[in-house]
Amino acid sequence: MPLLIDSTSKDLSPWIEGIKKELNGSDRIFTWGELENPEEITTAIVWNHRPELFSRLPNVRLVCSLGAGVDHIMRDPLLPPDVLVSRVVSPYLSGPMSNFCLGAILYYQRKFDQYLIDKKNKEWHQEFNPERNFTIGIMGLGELGTDLAQKLLPLGFDVYGWSQSRKHVEGVTSYVADELELFLSSINVLVCLLPATPGTKGILSRPLFSKMNRGSYLINVARGHHQVNEDILEALKDGTLAGAFLDVFPEEPLPADSPMWEHPDVFITPHIAVVTKREAAIPQIVANHFRVIAGEEPENKVDRKKGY
Repeated sequence: MPLLIDSTSKDLSPWIEGIKKELNGSDRIFTWGELENPEEITTAIVWNHRPELFSRLPNVRLVCSLGAGVDHIMRDPLLPPDVLVSRVVSPYLSGPMSNFCLGAILYYQRKFDQYLIDKKNKEWHQEFNPERNFTIGIMGLGELGTDLAQKLLPLGFDVYGWSQSRKHVEGVTSYVADELELFLSSINVLVCLLPATPGTKGILSRPLFSKMNRGSYLINVARGHHQVNEDILEALKDGTLAGAFLDVFPEEPLPADSPMWEHPDVFITPHIAVVTKREAAIPQIVANHFRVIAGEEPENKVDRKKGY
Protein backbone atom coordinates (compact mmCIF):
# COMPACT_ATOMS: atom_id res chain seq x y z
CA MET A 1 0.00 0.00 0.00
CA PRO A 2 1.99 3.04 -1.21
CA LEU A 3 2.13 6.40 0.55
CA LEU A 4 2.14 9.94 -0.82
CA ILE A 5 3.92 12.92 0.74
CA ASP A 6 3.07 16.48 -0.28
CA SER A 7 3.87 20.02 0.84
CA THR A 8 4.05 23.39 -0.84
CA SER A 9 6.22 24.91 1.91
CA LYS A 10 8.64 22.23 3.21
CA ASP A 11 11.77 20.66 1.78
CA LEU A 12 10.56 17.07 1.66
CA SER A 13 13.88 15.45 0.75
CA PRO A 14 14.99 14.60 4.32
CA TRP A 15 11.46 13.46 5.17
CA ILE A 16 11.33 11.10 2.19
CA GLU A 17 14.74 9.68 3.05
CA GLY A 18 13.70 9.09 6.66
CA ILE A 19 10.35 7.53 5.75
CA LYS A 20 11.96 5.18 3.21
CA LYS A 21 14.40 4.05 5.89
CA GLU A 22 11.55 3.48 8.37
CA LEU A 23 9.51 1.56 5.78
CA ASN A 24 12.54 -0.65 5.12
CA GLY A 25 11.32 -1.63 1.68
CA SER A 26 7.85 -2.76 2.83
CA ASP A 27 6.05 0.03 0.94
CA ARG A 28 6.87 2.79 -1.51
CA ILE A 29 6.49 6.52 -1.01
CA PHE A 30 5.69 8.95 -3.82
CA THR A 31 5.69 12.72 -4.26
CA TRP A 32 3.15 14.69 -6.25
CA GLY A 33 5.28 14.71 -9.40
CA GLU A 34 5.80 10.93 -9.23
CA LEU A 35 2.13 10.06 -8.80
CA GLU A 36 1.18 7.61 -11.58
CA ASN A 37 -1.51 5.44 -9.94
CA PRO A 38 -3.28 7.70 -7.41
CA GLU A 39 -5.96 5.07 -6.74
CA GLU A 40 -3.29 2.94 -4.98
CA ILE A 41 -2.51 5.59 -2.35
CA THR A 42 -4.03 4.82 1.06
CA THR A 43 -1.93 7.17 3.24
CA ALA A 44 -1.19 10.84 2.54
CA ILE A 45 1.45 12.67 4.57
CA VAL A 46 1.00 16.42 4.26
CA TRP A 47 1.86 19.92 5.38
CA ASN A 48 0.25 22.78 3.45
CA HIS A 49 -0.61 20.38 0.64
CA ARG A 50 -1.85 21.27 -2.83
CA PRO A 51 -5.53 22.25 -2.83
CA GLU A 52 -6.45 19.64 -5.44
CA LEU A 53 -4.67 16.76 -3.68
CA PHE A 54 -7.64 14.86 -2.25
CA SER A 55 -9.59 15.06 -5.50
CA ARG A 56 -6.87 12.78 -6.96
CA LEU A 57 -6.79 10.23 -4.14
CA PRO A 58 -10.05 8.25 -4.30
CA ASN A 59 -8.93 5.52 -1.88
CA VAL A 60 -7.03 7.48 0.75
CA ARG A 61 -7.82 6.18 4.25
CA LEU A 62 -5.37 8.08 6.44
CA VAL A 63 -4.02 11.63 6.33
CA CYS A 64 -0.98 12.28 8.55
CA SER A 65 0.13 15.77 9.49
CA LEU A 66 3.87 16.38 9.53
CA GLY A 67 3.43 18.27 12.81
CA ALA A 68 1.17 18.80 15.79
CA GLY A 69 -1.11 21.20 13.91
CA VAL A 70 -3.86 19.90 11.64
CA ASP A 71 -5.67 23.10 10.66
CA HIS A 72 -4.03 22.94 7.22
CA ILE A 73 -5.82 19.60 6.74
CA MET A 74 -9.15 20.30 8.43
CA ARG A 75 -9.86 23.46 6.43
CA ASP A 76 -9.61 21.59 3.11
CA PRO A 77 -13.18 21.28 1.71
CA LEU A 78 -12.11 18.27 -0.37
CA LEU A 79 -11.04 16.21 2.65
CA PRO A 80 -13.27 13.11 2.50
CA PRO A 81 -15.59 12.89 5.54
CA ASP A 82 -14.65 9.30 6.45
CA VAL A 83 -10.87 9.68 6.23
CA LEU A 84 -8.85 9.28 9.44
CA VAL A 85 -6.52 12.16 10.38
CA SER A 86 -3.53 11.90 12.74
CA ARG A 87 -1.07 14.40 14.15
CA VAL A 88 2.36 14.22 15.74
CA VAL A 89 2.54 14.14 19.55
CA SER A 90 5.97 14.06 21.11
CA PRO A 91 8.04 15.36 24.04
CA TYR A 92 10.27 16.74 21.28
CA LEU A 93 7.38 19.16 20.63
CA SER A 94 6.06 19.85 24.13
CA GLY A 95 9.52 20.31 25.68
CA PRO A 96 10.82 22.94 23.23
CA MET A 97 7.44 24.71 23.20
CA SER A 98 7.42 24.96 27.00
CA ASN A 99 11.01 26.20 27.02
CA PHE A 100 10.14 28.88 24.48
CA CYS A 101 7.13 30.01 26.52
CA LEU A 102 9.20 30.05 29.70
CA GLY A 103 11.69 32.31 27.93
CA ALA A 104 8.92 34.66 26.81
CA ILE A 105 7.41 34.77 30.30
CA LEU A 106 10.71 35.36 32.09
CA TYR A 107 11.76 37.94 29.50
CA TYR A 108 8.82 40.09 30.51
CA GLN A 109 8.67 39.16 34.19
CA ARG A 110 12.30 40.17 34.77
CA LYS A 111 11.83 43.35 32.69
CA PHE A 112 14.39 42.51 30.03
CA ASP A 113 12.22 44.55 27.64
CA GLN A 114 12.93 47.64 29.74
CA TYR A 115 16.63 46.84 30.12
CA LEU A 116 17.03 46.67 26.34
CA ILE A 117 15.66 50.21 26.17
CA ASP A 118 17.93 51.30 29.04
CA LYS A 119 20.94 49.83 27.25
CA LYS A 120 20.10 51.70 24.07
CA ASN A 121 19.72 54.94 26.05
CA LYS A 122 22.76 54.20 28.26
CA GLU A 123 20.62 54.48 31.40
CA TRP A 124 21.17 52.63 34.68
CA HIS A 125 17.85 51.87 36.42
CA GLN A 126 18.49 49.62 39.38
CA GLU A 127 15.10 48.81 40.92
CA PHE A 128 14.33 47.48 44.37
CA ASN A 129 11.68 45.14 42.91
CA PRO A 130 12.98 43.91 39.54
CA GLU A 131 10.18 41.36 38.97
CA ARG A 132 6.67 41.96 37.70
CA ASN A 133 3.97 40.15 39.67
CA PHE A 134 2.43 37.49 37.45
CA THR A 135 -0.50 35.13 37.45
CA ILE A 136 -0.43 33.08 34.27
CA GLY A 137 -3.34 31.80 32.23
CA ILE A 138 -2.93 29.14 29.55
CA MET A 139 -5.59 28.94 26.86
CA GLY A 140 -5.53 25.31 25.76
CA LEU A 141 -4.58 22.68 28.33
CA GLY A 142 -3.75 19.91 25.88
CA GLU A 143 -0.39 18.16 25.57
CA LEU A 144 1.52 21.41 25.14
CA GLY A 145 -0.42 23.48 27.66
CA THR A 146 -0.21 20.83 30.37
CA ASP A 147 3.54 20.48 29.92
CA LEU A 148 3.99 24.24 30.23
CA ALA A 149 1.78 24.43 33.33
CA GLN A 150 3.72 21.68 35.05
CA LYS A 151 6.99 23.49 34.39
CA LEU A 152 5.69 26.85 35.59
CA LEU A 153 4.48 25.58 38.97
CA PRO A 154 7.93 24.75 40.42
CA LEU A 155 9.04 28.27 39.49
CA GLY A 156 6.47 29.65 41.91
CA PHE A 157 3.88 30.95 39.43
CA ASP A 158 0.15 30.69 40.01
CA VAL A 159 -1.23 28.97 36.92
CA TYR A 160 -4.76 28.87 35.51
CA GLY A 161 -6.02 26.97 32.49
CA TRP A 162 -8.94 27.39 30.09
CA SER A 163 -10.19 24.71 27.69
CA GLN A 164 -13.35 23.20 26.28
CA SER A 165 -13.48 20.52 28.99
CA ARG A 166 -12.37 20.49 32.62
CA LYS A 167 -8.75 19.37 33.00
CA HIS A 168 -7.16 17.83 36.06
CA VAL A 169 -3.60 19.10 36.39
CA GLU A 170 -2.35 19.15 39.97
CA GLY A 171 -1.80 22.71 41.16
CA VAL A 172 -3.61 24.30 38.20
CA THR A 173 -7.08 25.86 38.43
CA SER A 174 -9.03 24.69 35.38
CA TYR A 175 -11.82 26.69 33.75
CA VAL A 176 -14.11 25.54 30.95
CA ALA A 177 -15.54 27.33 27.93
CA ASP A 178 -18.39 29.24 29.61
CA GLU A 179 -16.07 30.39 32.41
CA LEU A 180 -13.89 32.54 30.16
CA GLU A 181 -14.53 35.80 32.00
CA LEU A 182 -13.71 34.22 35.37
CA PHE A 183 -10.50 32.79 33.87
CA LEU A 184 -9.44 36.15 32.42
CA SER A 185 -10.20 38.00 35.65
CA SER A 186 -7.76 35.71 37.50
CA ILE A 187 -4.67 36.39 35.36
CA ASN A 188 -2.43 39.12 33.97
CA VAL A 189 -0.40 37.02 31.53
CA LEU A 190 -2.22 35.12 28.79
CA VAL A 191 -0.48 32.34 26.85
CA CYS A 192 -2.38 31.07 23.81
CA LEU A 193 -1.84 27.40 22.97
CA LEU A 194 -5.25 26.75 21.45
CA PRO A 195 -5.81 24.54 18.40
CA ALA A 196 -6.83 26.33 15.22
CA THR A 197 -10.53 25.58 14.76
CA PRO A 198 -13.44 27.64 13.37
CA GLY A 199 -14.42 28.43 16.97
CA THR A 200 -11.01 29.88 17.88
CA LYS A 201 -10.52 32.06 14.80
CA GLY A 202 -9.90 35.66 15.87
CA ILE A 203 -10.34 34.89 19.57
CA LEU A 204 -7.41 37.16 20.48
CA SER A 205 -9.29 40.34 19.68
CA ARG A 206 -11.06 43.31 21.26
CA PRO A 207 -14.00 41.39 22.85
CA LEU A 208 -11.58 39.13 24.76
CA PHE A 209 -9.11 41.90 25.61
CA SER A 210 -11.92 43.99 27.13
CA LYS A 211 -12.51 41.22 29.71
CA MET A 212 -8.84 41.02 30.75
CA ASN A 213 -7.23 42.82 33.66
CA ARG A 214 -5.89 46.14 32.46
CA GLY A 215 -2.19 46.02 31.66
CA SER A 216 -2.08 42.28 30.94
CA TYR A 217 0.59 40.69 28.76
CA LEU A 218 -0.19 38.54 25.71
CA ILE A 219 1.87 35.61 24.41
CA ASN A 220 0.70 33.82 21.26
CA VAL A 221 2.66 30.76 20.16
CA ALA A 222 -0.26 28.84 18.65
CA ARG A 223 -1.47 30.15 15.27
CA GLY A 224 -1.86 33.53 13.61
CA HIS A 225 -5.42 32.32 12.96
CA HIS A 226 -6.21 33.25 16.57
CA GLN A 227 -5.19 36.88 16.58
CA VAL A 228 -6.45 40.15 15.12
CA ASN A 229 -3.38 42.33 14.70
CA GLU A 230 -5.29 45.60 14.58
CA ASP A 231 -7.06 44.83 17.86
CA ILE A 232 -3.76 43.97 19.54
CA LEU A 233 -2.30 47.32 18.47
CA GLU A 234 -5.39 49.17 19.71
CA ALA A 235 -5.25 47.34 23.04
CA LEU A 236 -1.59 48.31 23.41
CA LYS A 237 -2.41 51.92 22.55
CA ASP A 238 -5.13 52.30 25.20
CA GLY A 239 -3.27 50.32 27.89
CA THR A 240 -5.54 47.27 27.91
CA LEU A 241 -2.42 45.28 27.04
CA ALA A 242 0.98 46.21 28.41
CA GLY A 243 2.80 44.23 25.75
CA ALA A 244 2.73 41.24 23.43
CA PHE A 245 5.16 38.44 22.58
CA LEU A 246 4.10 37.07 19.19
CA ASP A 247 5.55 34.09 17.34
CA VAL A 248 2.70 33.74 14.83
CA PHE A 249 0.71 36.04 12.56
CA PRO A 250 -2.33 35.84 10.25
CA GLU A 251 -0.02 36.51 7.30
CA GLU A 252 3.45 34.97 7.33
CA PRO A 253 6.07 36.18 6.82
CA LEU A 254 4.85 39.30 8.60
CA PRO A 255 4.73 42.03 5.91
CA ALA A 256 7.56 44.57 6.09
CA ASP A 257 5.05 47.42 6.30
CA SER A 258 3.27 46.01 9.36
CA PRO A 259 3.29 48.51 12.26
CA MET A 260 4.03 45.57 14.56
CA TRP A 261 7.71 45.69 13.51
CA GLU A 262 8.16 49.18 14.90
CA HIS A 263 6.03 48.89 18.03
CA PRO A 264 8.21 49.10 21.15
CA ASP A 265 5.93 46.82 23.19
CA VAL A 266 5.72 43.97 20.66
CA PHE A 267 8.40 41.26 20.63
CA ILE A 268 8.43 39.30 17.36
CA THR A 269 9.83 35.88 16.53
CA PRO A 270 9.42 34.19 13.09
CA HIS A 271 7.17 31.21 13.97
CA ILE A 272 9.99 29.23 15.54
CA ALA A 273 8.58 28.36 18.99
CA VAL A 274 8.75 24.68 18.09
CA VAL A 275 9.88 22.77 15.01
CA THR A 276 8.87 19.16 14.40
CA LYS A 277 11.72 16.71 14.89
CA ARG A 278 11.76 14.20 12.03
CA GLU A 279 13.22 11.47 14.26
CA ALA A 280 10.12 11.73 16.47
CA ALA A 281 7.50 12.20 13.76
CA ILE A 282 8.51 9.60 11.16
CA PRO A 283 8.14 6.45 13.33
CA GLN A 284 4.67 7.64 14.40
CA ILE A 285 3.58 8.30 10.83
CA VAL A 286 4.82 4.97 9.48
CA ALA A 287 3.37 3.04 12.44
CA ASN A 288 -0.02 4.67 11.86
CA HIS A 289 0.14 3.77 8.17
CA PHE A 290 0.47 0.09 9.07
CA ARG A 291 -2.17 0.30 11.81
CA VAL A 292 -4.78 1.62 9.40
CA ILE A 293 -3.88 -0.98 6.76
CA ALA A 294 -4.45 -3.63 9.46
CA GLY A 295 -7.88 -2.17 10.22
CA GLU A 296 -6.84 -0.47 13.47
CA GLU A 297 -7.20 3.11 14.66
CA PRO A 298 -4.13 5.36 14.33
CA GLU A 299 -2.48 6.79 17.42
CA ASN A 300 -3.03 10.51 18.05
CA LYS A 301 -6.18 10.44 15.95
CA VAL A 302 -7.84 13.81 15.39
CA ASP A 303 -11.47 14.23 16.45
CA ARG A 304 -13.05 15.39 13.19
CA LYS A 305 -15.89 17.15 15.03
CA LYS A 306 -13.60 19.09 17.38
CA GLY A 307 -10.95 19.73 14.72
CA TYR A 308 -8.00 18.62 16.88
